[in-house]
Amino acid sequence: MPGILSVAVVSSDGLLLLSSDQDLPHARTSSRGGTPIDAAREAQAVRRSGPRGSVADLATVVSGVGSLTIGAARLMDFGNVKHTMVAMDEGSLFVMSISDGSLLGVHGSADADMSVIAYHMALFVGRAGHVLTPELRSELRKSLETETTSTGSTR
Repeated sequence: MPGILSVAVVSSDGLLLLSSDQDLPHARTSSRGGTPIDAAREAQAVRRSGPRGSVADLATVVSGVGSLTIGAARLMDFGNVKHTMVAMDEGSLFVMSISDGSLLGVHGSADADMSVIAYHMALFVGRAGHVLTPELRSELRKSLETETTSTGSTR
């Protein structure tokens, strides 16, 4: 999908569950075709190097934006947050609630079609929401801890 730079699925406690970045040792990637994750992988050819723009940073930002909007919704007594979009001069950020507090975040380029990205995110959330159970998150967390211990990584 044109315009997608990176994708991250983050648990309610900030754990990166799925990622478009194959270079991260703890990233869990989807093998299904046509998902926002696949589209982000295709866009990696022009991805910025270094810490800025990495999927790990995207996961951190998605978690923070999610927490901020949930807090604002509670403060204003507006109910649950469904999605958030941040438009910037050189790109955009989309955050959509999945289930049990999990979030899907997409970093889009300046020329990304926001409506198409939001549509595909909603499709992904509809398909994946029931799969991201607390049991799966626990399994992913244990796997991450094992990988971190064996590689000596501090992530």
